[in-house]
Parts: sequence; structure tokens; C-alpha cells
Amino acid sequence: MSNWFAWLDYGFMKNALIAILIITPLFGLMGTMIVNKKMAYFSDALGHSALTGIAVGVVCGMQDTNLSMVLFAIVFALLLNKIGSAGIATDTIISVFSSCSVAIGLAILSKGGNFSKYSSILVGDVLSITRREIFYLVAIFVVTIVFWVLCFNWLNAVCIHRALAGSKQIPVRLMDNIFAVLVALIVTLSIKWVGILIINALLILPAASSRNISVNMREYHLFSVIFSVFSGVVGLVLSYYTNVATGPTIVIIASVIYFMTYFFGKKCKE
Repeated sequence: MSNWFAWLDYGFMKNALIAILIITPLFGLMGTMIVNKKMAYFSDALGHSALTGIAVGVVCGMQDTNLSMVLFAIVFALLLNKIGSAGIATDTIISVFSSCSVAIGLAILSKGGNFSKYSSILVGDVLSITRREIFYLVAIFVVTIVFWVLCFNWLNAVCIHRALAGSKQIPVRLMDNIFAVLVALIVTLSIKWVGILIINALLILPAASSRNISVNMREYHLFSVIFSVFSGVVGLVLSYYTNVATGPTIVIIASVIYFMTYFFGKKCKE
């Protein structure tokens, strides 16, 4: 095998590539709706809530803190949705909840100087992903695609005009909650390899890049998925050859794509 593909000789690199090929299309898809619904703060807060989820698992003596992290993120997402639907200033509430969540998580996990055991989740480590975790990613991939195929029109209608969607007998609250839960699952299941500090960037950047150059909804989704997958694969390969953390490398690639599409889209409109 040529030197360009030497990285595929390692099992951990193959696992990382499989994980990226599974989850990045979901980042691309879900990101389009997150951008449309102006939920950047929401997804960022979910990422930060992972610390508290892990802390809850530690306090409860759970062997698998991944489970407590997922359960806490789901409750956290539904609670934020409930508050948002009450007409309260959503960005302020989300910021407060996010800050409080991070503080509680750090306080519990750092007790006795033990936070070093959990510091890896701040920047992520895709190279340590296991076959079992890949199975979880496959499961959420299937669930998300099924939901997208069956409910996208309803979800899009809710995004465009909630009152009008409700008048058409679309279950607005149910769509909001299901979408929030799916975002929570995708974020928490990806935290380990992406990292808390940059998880939100991978949800936002591909969709924002696609929005810069798309002229219709089909292009919007297609380009978002392409940008997300491209950033993931290229970031993984570059991180191998440069010995830099994979998550930040992927985000750097996605950021470059965003600025390229921004200036290209701006030039085309002139």
C-alpha cells in the first residue's frame, strides 16, 4: 500500500475512519436545521452538559458514565425546550444553564484533583474509539435517517412558521422534542472523539458553509453533508501525518471551507 494510505494499516485508524464516515453526515444534516432554527447556543450547551452528566454518573457510582452523560443530556435538552417554549429569552437561559452545568461538572470531577482522568473529553480522541462505540453511532445514524425521511417536511414547516405549522395539525412540540433528543444523542455520542470544546463547531460550520453557496434546500443539505464528511476525513488524515489532535484539525478544515464559501458566495452575489 502506498505511503498516502499507510495510515490504514492501523486498526485504530480504520475504526476512526468508520466513526467519522458514520457521524459526519449526521453533523451535516442536523446542522442545517440547527442553523435554520438559530440553535447554535442550544447545541453548545448540550456539549457542555456532558461534564455534568459524567459527574452525575460518578456520584451515583455508575461504572459506565457514558450512560449517565446521555441520560442527562436528554433531560437537559427537553428542559431547555420547555423553557424556550415558555417565551423566556432563550439565549440568556441557555447561557445560564450551560455555565451552571459546566461549573457543577468541574466542581464534582475535580474534587481531590481527579479531573485529569476526564480532561481528554475536552478535545476528544477519535483514535481511542471502540467497536462497541461505533455500534452506538450506527444505531443513532439509522434512527436519525429514518426520522429525517419521515418527518423532515413537518420539521421544516415548524422551523419556518410555528403557528402556521400548528394550524396544519403538525405536532409542533413533539417535533421540537424529538429533534432536541436526537441532537442530544448525537452530541453526547460524539463527545469522546470530537471534544466538548469544539463539538458545536462541527455542527455549525458545514451547514453555515453550505448556506453561503446554496440556492435551494436540496443543495443546502447536500453541500452540508459533503463539507462535513470532507472535513472529517481530511482532518483525520492530516492529524495522522502532522501528529496533531484530530478534532481540532477537522474544525480547522471546516473553518477554511466556511471562509472560502463565504467569499465565493459574496463574490457571486455581486
